[in-house]
Amino acid sequence: MSAQPIAAALPEFPVKAASKPAVEMAALALRFPVGRGQTRTIFENLNLTIYHGEFVCILGETGCGKSTLLRMVLGEDRPTEGALSIFGQPVNGINRACGYVPQKYSLFPDRTVMQNLAFGPECTLGPFKRWTHRGRSFRGEVRTEALARLKQMGLQATDAAKYPHQLSGGMQQRVAIAQALMMKPAILLMDEAFSALDPNTRAGMQSLVHELWRETRTTIIFVTHNTHEAAYLASRLIVLAQRRNETGAPVGAEVMLDQIVPFAEETLAARRRRPEVADLVQRIERHSHGAFSAAEEPEAESR
Repeated sequence: MSAQPIAAALPEFPVKAASKPAVEMAALALRFPVGRGQTRTIFENLNLTIYHGEFVCILGETGCGKSTLLRMVLGEDRPTEGALSIFGQPVNGINRACGYVPQKYSLFPDRTVMQNLAFGPECTLGPFKRWTHRGRSFRGEVRTEALARLKQMGLQATDAAKYPHQLSGGMQQRVAIAQALMMKPAILLMDEAFSALDPNTRAGMQSLVHELWRETRTTIIFVTHNTHEAAYLASRLIVLAQRRNETGAPVGAEVMLDQIVPFAEETLAARRRRPEVADLVQRIERHSHGAFSAAEEPEAESR
C-alpha cells in the first residue's frame, strides 16, 4: 500500500458540469421534532448535484443547516423525505466513500500521531486478522503510508511519535486531514475546518488543501463562514439561506446562489491577486445581506 493520490485515475481537466455526479440530492427534506407536536424544518425540497472533482464551498447563516448537510452526505443524519445518493448509490448509513474533518480536532488524545493515522485502516482488518502474517504485513504498509501522508501535509517523520497535545493547532489539523485521507475517501467533507486557527496558520492550511485538490481532484465539500476563504478555495460556491414564513420563523434552507468559479484551476497565490475575488466576495455579500465574515486572510504562497 502506498500513498497514491486520491482519485489518481481522474484525468486532469477543469471541473465541468458534465463530470460524473458525486452527490445527488432530490427533493430533500429534513425535519426534527421540537416537542408538543411541533417540528423544525432544516431543509425542504432541496435539489443539488455536486460533481466528481469539484471543490464546493458552502456558505450560509448560522443555523441554516450547513453542517447538517455534511452529516447527511456522510450518512450520520437521514433525510425525512427525498433521495440522497453518492455515485448513484442511496445513502443508508455512514458512507466509507466520505472522509470527514470537523471544526474541532478529531484526534484521539491518548494515541500518538502514528496511532491516530493507523487506527482507521487497521479497523478494517477486524480483531482476529491483525496478528496474522497478512495482518502484520498490512500494518507495516499502513505505517509506511502514514509517514508519506505526514510528509504530504508538511510534517516530519519525528512528529509520528508525538501526542496531539504536543502539536500546535495547525499541526493537529494537518494530522486530522491526513487521518481522513488514510481511508482514501472519494469525497472529503470539511466542516469549518480552519475556523479555530490563527490567520497565518489558516492561510497556510488554505494553500495546503487547495494544492491537494489541484493535485488529486478529490471531491471536496467545504463549509465556511468566511467569504474570502470561499472565494479563494472553491471551484464552485453555494450560498444557503433560510426561508421564512409570514411571521419571520425559519421554514427551511434554500440555495440562494450557485456560482461556478472560472479561475479555480489557478494556484491559490494567483487567485489571491485577482481583482475578480473581491468582485465575487461583493456578489456573495449582496446575496447574503452581510451574514458572513468577509475578513480577508493574510497572503500565503501555495505550497
